[in-house]
Amino acid sequence: MFVRSIFAKILLWFFVTFIVCLAGIGYTNDLRNRFAPGRHDFFSRSVSLQVSDAREAYETGGKPALQAYFARLETLMPGTHALVDEHGIDLVTGRDRSADINKAGPHWSPASDSRMILAWPTRDGKYKLIIDAPAPVGPWSAIPYFLWIAVAAVVFCYILAVQLAAPLRTLEQTVERFGRGDLEVRAKAKRQDEIGKLARAFNVMADRIQTLLTAERRLLQDVSHELRSPLARLEFAVELAKTSPDRSRAMARIQKEVDRLSTLISELLQVTRAENDPESRNMVPLDLRDLLQDVVDDCAVEGEARDVELRVNTRAESVQMQGDHELLRRAIENVVRNAIRYAPEHSSVEITLTAAADKSIIEVRDFGPGVPEDSLPHLFRPFFRAEADRNRNSGGVGLGLSIAQRALAVHQGSISARNALPGLVIAIEIPTPHSPQSGAAPLLPQRMRG
Repeated sequence: MFVRSIFAKILLWFFVTFIVCLAGIGYTNDLRNRFAPGRHDFFSRSVSLQVSDAREAYETGGKPALQAYFARLETLMPGTHALVDEHGIDLVTGRDRSADINKAGPHWSPASDSRMILAWPTRDGKYKLIIDAPAPVGPWSAIPYFLWIAVAAVVFCYILAVQLAAPLRTLEQTVERFGRGDLEVRAKAKRQDEIGKLARAFNVMADRIQTLLTAERRLLQDVSHELRSPLARLEFAVELAKTSPDRSRAMARIQKEVDRLSTLISELLQVTRAENDPESRNMVPLDLRDLLQDVVDDCAVEGEARDVELRVNTRAESVQMQGDHELLRRAIENVVRNAIRYAPEHSSVEITLTAAADKSIIEVRDFGPGVPEDSLPHLFRPFFRAEADRNRNSGGVGLGLSIAQRALAVHQGSISARNALPGLVIAIEIPTPHSPQSGAAPLLPQRMRG
């Protein structure tokens, strides 16, 4: 189980790699020393030169000259040197060195654990040079000196393994929590490497899943809540139609409840679409001023039916932005129709568009009774309806402003409400980073006709 973890695998593979590299260096160096061109030729010539010089020193100057030569040689070369005759007698000390000659040969031979011995003859075999020196350091004997490198490699590999494995374990725990239903949990995505990209990809996925699941749950809750009352009334109307002598009135009641159910379901679907995956939005360049004018033209018929005048004041010639045309249109239309619905007859609805460098503001004002101050923060909640004059009989099912708020949230916009005394002002703010073509247009007190 330990080896299955990425932490253990990183440590193990780095350690194995280091051992293989260290062994490879030693083996390659050994081969190089054995088979390097001219290596043995250089060694033999060097030792032959020493034998020749030692012989010349002895034959020309005797023991003192030979001793002086060895003293000078041993300051440059490690070990001790001796010149013996053909019988193995040391020409300086007179000691019999036959045993050393028998142990040695034309190549280095071990004299002890720490020393090596070599006996090199002259060409005529009359003399031999015996070299007793410290054992040469080979590539394998140097391995213990590299142990600190192994320790350092393991330490740094451990740090690297922790840097890689720790965030992966944290991400694993985050994914497990998300899978158990904690939709608010998110991964830490401050890193800029592949692990950070993975964490950010998970966060994007989690946001999209949470949005979809939240919208689905809210839709189910809203449907179950709002369908209960009209279904009960519809059931009552059906029973009434069976027993009532006035069948036409009962059927009208049934048709009214069916229409309410149809409207409710339509607006619930709009809420769901407003909360749908932002990646599926059809974001296109559009002119907010033209979009507002189209909405006003469409709502003119409804305003005319209630004898409500739509006054438009556009303080910008053109407001360019990127957005979902249909979603923004639905949001603005819901606000305008809401104002028409609550505006008194023979009154007006004022619609103002103001553009700045980084945002645009659309204000829609009716001259109706307004809403209580404590109800203002709740106007954009689904199915919320203020009391007093803004009730079920005069209004809808309480989803229009909620739809608008969610549609604007997709565009990083916002919507707010305030009482104007008289009436209510709904203010829509939409980021429009493109610089508007400004130029105030006068208030047009005209009735907008379809």
